[in-house]
Amino acid sequence: MLEQQRIHVLVADDEPHIGRIIKMKLEQGPFAVTLVYDGREALEQMEADPEIALVLLDVMMPYVNGLDVLAKLRLEERWRAVPCIVLTAAGQEQHHKQAMALGASEFLTKPFSPKKLYARAAELTGVPSEEMGATER
Repeated sequence: MLEQQRIHVLVADDEPHIGRIIKMKLEQGPFAVTLVYDGREALEQMEADPEIALVLLDVMMPYVNGLDVLAKLRLEERWRAVPCIVLTAAGQEQHHKQAMALGASEFLTKPFSPKKLYARAAELTGVPSEEMGATER
């Protein structure tokens, strides 16, 4: 698949191995993934790339946490409709409620199923079901 046809996903997670797992899984399908390691980088990347179609945010990150990034995205008209999946090892009910109140599209607790994450990412970005075969690998 040509790069310009790929769906751009921003993954913000301060745990590099988690980011690599997500990147590897999503790139089996029609996704191109940019990894960043803190909330400040996530906001900078959003400013730099208007083509981002999906954002995955870890809650606990340096500088700016994922919930604060989500709040900022929802305040900006240009980013308000971009789907956001919130990931966290701290599956506390307060984080779940806050993420959903801020407009998260999904909330997943680590460890999560990469297959489920891929399926949800595909659903949120409108990937046709025939391209979902990548989840079987």
